[in-house]
Amino acid sequence: MNVPRFRAARGFSLLEVIAAIAILAIAFAALMQVAGSSMSLTARAGERTQAALRARSMLDSAFVMEPLREGSSEGRFDDTYRWRMTVTPWQAAASGNGVPQDASRRLYRLDLDVLWGGDNNERSARFSTLRMGAPPPGGLP
Repeated sequence: MNVPRFRAARGFSLLEVIAAIAILAIAFAALMQVAGSSMSLTARAGERTQAALRARSMLDSAFVMEPLREGSSEGRFDDTYRWRMTVTPWQAAASGNGVPQDASRRLYRLDLDVLWGGDNNERSARFSTLRMGAPPPGGLP
């Protein structure tokens, strides 16, 4: 009578399983690092978007109901964002661009810095625009 022989059990050795788990752990750690960086970049992009929206709103409404005034001013949008604006007369380049100067109106440059973040990690964004305004009292300098 023939006695059936049992085949040797086939499978993974303990060393192969440990190696596979180690490779999986390293890959998972790398993916978590990428996901964390992505979330950080998304948060920074959101902060910059908020700064741009606040700057646009302020530059669009600045000096609409009141005359332009040269100089600097600053303030806060809220607890997080603050601003600093500088208004200076703008002079066209001396390249003779063919645009006639109108003595009754004058261009001013508005530079707006939006700042946010803590003292050790302060971030800022600068926005500039030109705005037409009346010349200063007493005529053009």
